[in-house]
Amino acid sequence: MSDLLKDKVCIVTGAGRGIGKEIASLFACEGAEVVVNDAREGAADEWIAQSTVKDRLHAFYFDITDPDAVRRNVMAVKKQFGRIDVLVNNAGVEFNELIGMISRDNMEKMFRVNVFGMIEMIQTVSRIMARNGGGSIINISSMVGLRGNAGQLVYSATKGAVIGLTKSAAKELAPKGIRVNSIAPGLTQTEMMAQADIEKLQGRIANICMGRIAKPADIAGGCLLLASDYAGYISGQVLPVDGCTIM
Repeated sequence: MSDLLKDKVCIVTGAGRGIGKEIASLFACEGAEVVVNDAREGAADEWIAQSTVKDRLHAFYFDITDPDAVRRNVMAVKKQFGRIDVLVNNAGVEFNELIGMISRDNMEKMFRVNVFGMIEMIQTVSRIMARNGGGSIINISSMVGLRGNAGQLVYSATKGAVIGLTKSAAKELAPKGIRVNSIAPGLTQTEMMAQADIEKLQGRIANICMGRIAKPADIAGGCLLLASDYAGYISGQVLPVDGCTIM
């Protein structure tokens, strides 16, 4: 690896598995001290213990929808490492329901985690970044937030909100040296995808020009670019990582 994030302190939410795990692992391999967050106690313990860079991976278990827990843990990160350079807001939940079958409970949970929790993290971490002279915030949205998809009305709405808040936060935080961008993944091979009916996805897969579903490493690579100093003049952007999908 090339130490693109050497000595940077990074927080990755929802990093117990899937895309978040891949982002945290890559950042640690690139020289960062990485706070691995998940709401599920112990969710990352096993894979951290097996990692070749486990000394750079630090588990902090808290729920990003709990404002007190967010403030308490973010301040603990600041106390332990002295600064926060990068925040990746990856934590999210997804329920796919047709319009006539939308559950109010699922709708509220998606907005709590995908939008409200993300805003809570941005509010808290950006204060520390501003005092340290800047930083990079990366919000994981989705291609359905840009283009929509049948059966995903509420999930698409939350990811569209992520795109909107990314652009607004970028404008507000730019004078403080804080860059805010979003990665919009297409179909990605995660644990959630493994539970899906692959036959129902064949039409979407056929529209991927590169001929394959994304791997979590593909999403992590986009995050690495935006976290690094090479993206020092990039803010307010949404980077699709979708294998050139025609929708």
